[in-house]
Amino acid sequence: MVGFCLSATVSAQESAVDKGAYLVRAAGCLACHTDEANGGDAYAGGRALNTPFGTFYSPNITPDAETGIGAWSDDDFVNALRHGESPTGDNLFPVFPYTSYSGMRRDDMLAIKAYLMSLPPVSKANKDHEAGFPFGFRPFLTVWKWLNFDPVEITDDPNRDATWNRGRYLVEALAHCGECHTPRNAMGGLDNSRFLAGTADGPDGEKVPNITPHETGIGDWSEGDIVTLLRDGMKPNFDDVQGSMAEAVRDGLSHLTDEDLEAIATYLKAIPPIDNKP
Repeated sequence: MVGFCLSATVSAQESAVDKGAYLVRAAGCLACHTDEANGGDAYAGGRALNTPFGTFYSPNITPDAETGIGAWSDDDFVNALRHGESPTGDNLFPVFPYTSYSGMRRDDMLAIKAYLMSLPPVSKANKDHEAGFPFGFRPFLTVWKWLNFDPVEITDDPNRDATWNRGRYLVEALAHCGECHTPRNAMGGLDNSRFLAGTADGPDGEKVPNITPHETGIGDWSEGDIVTLLRDGMKPNFDDVQGSMAEAVRDGLSHLTDEDLEAIATYLKAIPPIDNKP
């Protein structure tokens, strides 16, 4: 009986790690938490992200106990994703997209943690952010959250089918598409009245396109066109994506199942169209 219980526990852990490996791809963790340009180790952080509010550096999320997340409990990890708080209770800067990740289900969050904890630990101290007042002042984020953040887990809409609901979950939570494709207000909060309508002030100064089904966005794209872009990085006009979207495809979206890519396409074609061409 003891042997059976141990075997079942190991099997459950392996299953969580496998699930987490897939969800980490969907969530785009590799690209943001790897300083590829400087030869950094995978998930060890240090990548610079330039924003209108300052330059922020991604943290080490390997299971190193001193410089990574090796000492984090399950609740610590969930609290970071759901509420944007560190284990010590400090506010996390919203360049970490907890404003989207908060919609994830707890079991998915813990599967991601299981995968990250299965990785080799890397000892690499986190870099200090370079952001001026008030955006670099953590206590300010308490007010920012009150004005710009609603930590609510996404639940299925019973009036929609499973494909639409899966697509919504991927777009709004796991893949956090709105973090790049939605314009922001003066405080850096997402302007969800223009959800996914694109912006000229994207990460690293990139222009980010409108991906609503308007003619200024992807209104003339088929669902198959969307799937092809997410899987292969190729637009309907045979141009390829560049910049951070190329990374998102290479390191994340291209690893998703056809069913999940089709769900994303179904959801994107169903959201309200917005007239905006960055």
